[in-house]
Amino acid sequence: MTTAAYRTGTLRSVPALPPLLARGALLSPVKRPRPGAEFPRVRLVLPGLTADLAKLAAYERVCGFPVGKDTLPVTYPHVLGFPLAMRLMSAREFPLPLLGLVHTSLDITRRGPLPAGEPYELAVHVAGLAPHRRGTEATVVTELRSGGEPRWESRSTYLARHGTPDGTEPARPRPDPLPVRAEWRVPGDLGRRYAAASGDRNPIHLHPLTARLFGFPRAIAHGMWTAARCLAEHGTPEAVTVRAQFRAPVALPGTVTYGAEGGRFELRGADGRLHVTGEVQPL
Repeated sequence: MTTAAYRTGTLRSVPALPPLLARGALLSPVKRPRPGAEFPRVRLVLPGLTADLAKLAAYERVCGFPVGKDTLPVTYPHVLGFPLAMRLMSAREFPLPLLGLVHTSLDITRRGPLPAGEPYELAVHVAGLAPHRRGTEATVVTELRSGGEPRWESRSTYLARHGTPDGTEPARPRPDPLPVRAEWRVPGDLGRRYAAASGDRNPIHLHPLTARLFGFPRAIAHGMWTAARCLAEHGTPEAVTVRAQFRAPVALPGTVTYGAEGGRFELRGADGRLHVTGEVQPL
């Protein structure tokens, strides 16, 4: 199904996240995820959106981007679109439980620089559901336009873990490590700091006690933080495509190494475990 087949819902303001998260939490226990379930067929549109420069600076600091530049970091429109995505994913019609959703992949296309003070039209829709070896994945598309022209787009997949007919892990290729460019100590409060900057307060990121409710022995870093931190280190052209796969969660606290070669990058644990792989390509 294309976005033309979706009905459009135009918003006048950014949805408030706390009520959406509360609604999603209350509905999560009654959700029964499956790949063939129905999902909201609506495209939410918010015109005239401008970035809050104070929130942008907080995001830049926690992710390692230069602070105070006059353009948005390549990952920041995802944060702008997060409240709209939460409105869709916390709806009764969305079949996956909001609590415990895990971000598994990210594809971004940026067609040029994004001035920080410019107004944009933001749109978000759920593109579909698909089976995953560990449950069901939803694909959420976020689009940023200016003057009617597309400027930025992302496709994110989110996994709801549940039993499947074949839950065995297939053999995955084990790529050779890329040359190490940096080592980062990831503090235990990183999930709370990133949540404050981004609004993403999924309990798997906030505290060991809340993470254990969803099968994680410790809190884990946001996938979007790991991608943003790698891209802040790597750098990106103004017109670029970015692809990232979140292979394994980063437990908090911990130590990770950033590796890169050419357009490829990765994040590994101190034990060599691969957490994130990605690629940056100019358009």
